[in-house]
Amino acid sequence: MEDSLADKVVLVTGATSGIGHSVAVKFAAQSAHVVALGRNHTALRDVETAVKAAGGEPLVLAVDVTNSDQAQHAIDETVRRFGRLDVLVNAAGHISAGSIEDTSLAAWDAMMNVNVRAVFQLMQMATPHLIKTKGNIVNVSSVTGLRSFPGVLAYCVSKAAVDQLTRCAALELAPKGVRVNAVNPGVVVTEIHKRGGMSEEAYERFLEHSKTTHPLGRVGDPKEIAELVFYLASERAAWITGATYQIDGGRALTCAR
Repeated sequence: MEDSLADKVVLVTGATSGIGHSVAVKFAAQSAHVVALGRNHTALRDVETAVKAAGGEPLVLAVDVTNSDQAQHAIDETVRRFGRLDVLVNAAGHISAGSIEDTSLAAWDAMMNVNVRAVFQLMQMATPHLIKTKGNIVNVSSVTGLRSFPGVLAYCVSKAAVDQLTRCAALELAPKGVRVNAVNPGVVVTEIHKRGGMSEEAYERFLEHSKTTHPLGRVGDPKEIAELVFYLASERAAWITGATYQIDGGRALTCAR
């Protein structure tokens, strides 16, 4: 059943880097039709090349997921091109540092817009099409949705919101045959921290420190997360819905350090 998603149509946000990029390539390698969304035109060309190398012919769209018109266009163009939508993977995300004392409202709103509002909106837009295909949704959350961590308050709250959104939507859509799940990675080597303002040197120190905070002694690889996303989207997970899956080297089992 490894190719249970052959010829299925999979829309992936945040497909231009990190986990989203690996997810797009994984689905293409298993003969799914991939729709890759991202904001960076150069990175979109890169993911298009990678998906083609994996055997796919992707639909690549430059989309800011926080823009309602662009998000709706992505859904409409997917259905126009392929006639259906089977899987939505919300992998686009944003992180920035900040505590209860110094997180500005602007920083809070930016976090919520990308990590929560855009996820909700795309789920809502995709739902009528997923009901028709008895499809499913996989949201990329974080270990910070399950456990609290200091210094990234808005990010933690946004991911906890994604987890609850996943569970609530799963209950509401189950009678209509649509499954909704989330994955909760620990620290994974991507560009998200550097895009959020962390310097290259600080990021290297962070990765080294993270070897000590994850019981398995290392950080994660985006391809490992993509494997779990693929599993949850496949028929192998046909009786799983409303789950928030830890994939974090044991990070959620530990106390803050």
